[in-house]
Amino acid sequence: MEGGTVVVGATDAPHTVRVLVDPHCGSCAKFERTGGEALLKLAGDGGLKVEYVLASFLDERGSGSGIAVNALRASVDKGKFAEYQAALFASQPKGRFTDELLLRIADGMPGLRGAGDFDKAVAEQTYKAWVGEAAEAFRATGARGTPLVLLDGKPLPARAAGSIFDGAALAAALK
Repeated sequence: MEGGTVVVGATDAPHTVRVLVDPHCGSCAKFERTGGEALLKLAGDGGLKVEYVLASFLDERGSGSGIAVNALRASVDKGKFAEYQAALFASQPKGRFTDELLLRIADGMPGLRGAGDFDKAVAEQTYKAWVGEAAEAFRATGARGTPLVLLDGKPLPARAAGSIFDGAALAAALK
């Protein structure tokens, strides 16, 4: 964890991809289904480090993004971030995220739920201050929306920008 971001992959990887997402963003859910897997594979291969900036700006509309970001942060402690994030986007509600929904999403991940840390973090908003750090990290980018993918601090070239919704094209653009 670095300054309100969740880091996946080798910290000494030759390239850094910064991904800005809001848990309630429909386009972010599409990105997770298409480009998210490609990013995790590249990170797993050691070719890049992925920094997830978990925005919660849609909370202004009552989306529950802030509590979802808190739950995502709690999943890091259990080593389940990527798995939980994929499940969270796959279960994105039409209404708002609730504690009950966040815990129900976690039910399918052995080792995440229980009377211990994760459930308590969701119920007590343990990472509320970190959610604020993540919101500040998002604001600091100057981004106006999500999803956004930056390669080594710069937006993808225009010809590759649309590739974030195509896993194979995204992987090719990042290589």
